[in-house]
Amino acid sequence: MTNLASGTVTLLFTDIEGSTRLLRELGDGYEQVLGDQRRLLREAFAARNGSEVDTAGDGFFYAFPRARDALLAAVEGQRALGAHEWPGVVQVRMGMHTGEPLSSGTGFVGLDVHRAARIMGAAHGGQILISQTTHDLARDLPPEIGVLDLGEHTLKDLPAAEHLFQVTGPDLVREFPPLRSLDSRPNNLPRQLTTFVGREREIGEAKRILASAPLLTLTGPGGVGKTRLAIEIAGALVDEFEDGIWFIDLAVLTDPDFVVPTIASALGLMPAPGQPILERVVDHIRGRRVMLVFDNCEHLLDSTARTVDALLRHSDLLRVVATSRESLAIAGETVRPVPSLEIPDTEAAADELSQYESVRLFIERAMAAAPDFRITARNAAAIGQICRRLDGVPLALELAAARVRSLPVEQIATRLDDRFRLLTGSSRITVPRHQTLRQTIDWSHDLLAEDERAVLRRLAVFVGGASLDAAEA
Repeated sequence: MTNLASGTVTLLFTDIEGSTRLLRELGDGYEQVLGDQRRLLREAFAARNGSEVDTAGDGFFYAFPRARDALLAAVEGQRALGAHEWPGVVQVRMGMHTGEPLSSGTGFVGLDVHRAARIMGAAHGGQILISQTTHDLARDLPPEIGVLDLGEHTLKDLPAAEHLFQVTGPDLVREFPPLRSLDSRPNNLPRQLTTFVGREREIGEAKRILASAPLLTLTGPGGVGKTRLAIEIAGALVDEFEDGIWFIDLAVLTDPDFVVPTIASALGLMPAPGQPILERVVDHIRGRRVMLVFDNCEHLLDSTARTVDALLRHSDLLRVVATSRESLAIAGETVRPVPSLEIPDTEAAADELSQYESVRLFIERAMAAAPDFRITARNAAAIGQICRRLDGVPLALELAAARVRSLPVEQIATRLDDRFRLLTGSSRITVPRHQTLRQTIDWSHDLLAEDERAVLRRLAVFVGGASLDAAEA
């Protein structure tokens, strides 16, 4: 990647629609399809002064100095793809947005990047979507190129609805299904007011698992990002569940008897005289393509496990995503521990840091706390140190980033020896267990039985973990 555009740039994302299906159908032949697609798009984008920012899987991320060039590059790319002879149906979706993202030398970060990616994610194969800003700046287009006003749409992770437009023209498909926005299917997914960073690999794996497995449980310690990842997985699959995706927050419950009524409430079901509420829920979801997201199961594990088991046994089309600090341990469950975000090694150069998920998260949250914050050659080492010492744990990174309002990152890094005192709440309305790092650990500790607490105290003598033989000694 060289010669990145700077200042006001138009960001273009692309993605092959149905790439998993194509890989299954074409086998080894998919590699040729991927190579041809990359060659055709690189030629079209380079001809319009595009700079390749990243290549992830079967998609591209390009930056253009002018909105008009980006739009025409997308049109010419689609035309080149349409004229090529493919062994199957190969369609690429494209989305773009114009803004002023922060450039780190190795890429871009910031809300503008997320906005462009989410716009692309709402498109169908063969479709080109653009934001209001790109629409306003792409002037003097050829007369045969037009734009179709698609109205406002709610997209994942974006604080407000986006006004989207579809690019039209000769040799471009004009008619598409409704956009893949959160408005396209019934759901009650919580609106996210901050950007989502990384986790592409985990989301891709979750989608593959849920294509066949009925239950995916995301496990891990508090603050590692289980809830946010579950919401992102659900949002990525919203188009697959025509009967809805429903989020059930168990964190607010203390009585296991309220698990089933909480599910019924999320589904909008009223009690029926003489009918048990679980039976009412089962009757409602039977035969429907529905996803349920159970969040924070660990303190109501037995009740939640029995309920999920009953629901899955009565509905072949149901899919469940659960978050918990331990698995539900029922038939059909696939367990995936949620890892921390990628952290830079000590040798990483300043201009390479933004390729690491933990650094990108810290920078974006720091910019939200202090808009003038930037990663520089002077503070890059301290940012890398913070990410390493906090083990890439998202909650800890967000709490640390909030401190840039009052402390330089160099001081934040040096004060991490007393991280429980430093990393306190960044938001007055965050749930109590996430307001400080200590409260997050206390929540986990309180869930342990007394004998488990005794084992934990004994294991605490080991620094950096212990082998099974050492723990048993």
